[in-house]
Amino acid sequence: MNHVYLEIGPKRVFACSIDWPGWCRIGKSEDQAIEALLSYESRYRLIAERAALPFDPGDPVITEHVKGDSTTDFGAPGAIPPSDFTPVAEPEATRAAALLTAAWAEFDAYAQVAPEELRKGPRGGGRDRTKMIGHVFEAERAYARKAGLKPKPIKTPADLTAMRTAITQTLGVPSDTPADHGWPARYTTRRIIWHVLDHLWEMQDRSI
Repeated sequence: MNHVYLEIGPKRVFACSIDWPGWCRIGKSEDQAIEALLSYESRYRLIAERAALPFDPGDPVITEHVKGDSTTDFGAPGAIPPSDFTPVAEPEATRAAALLTAAWAEFDAYAQVAPEELRKGPRGGGRDRTKMIGHVFEAERAYARKAGLKPKPIKTPADLTAMRTAITQTLGVPSDTPADHGWPARYTTRRIIWHVLDHLWEMQDRSI
């Protein structure tokens, strides 16, 4: 069973899997969002397989509706469902770390072979490969701060590795409460993986 929540903005709707963090897609209605989510099942499967996790999500079951806002309409899942504030036990935290690592590995692997110039389109503001990679890294720094971390600027591969290691060490352990003035662990994991995969899939779709 694939538990899903719907984030409903003024004009757009996100459908996000609760069981599979980062598997979130958007549409102009609830039905379109769910349809978009299901259309990416095969692409998310590659991430689960890289994480060595059995992937058999089944039919979506809507368990929560949350109110979105301008962030939703802009194209990012910005609302935090109530279930994200419940404790994260060790098995879920271990899965989260595995999926984070798999998403990063998939993104990095494709970034190495993608063309520098990407086909122009509405998504990502038309960023080419290098700018898109930089955008993803800087977004991860911002998300890491929401988890209570203080990553330094990414100037070398070692800086990136150190930041990602700190993220997985933080999100890969059981969690009872969100970081002070930050995001709960479950939402942080979902937001990071979603952003990495969203740009991975954009890069793939826009490759010339």
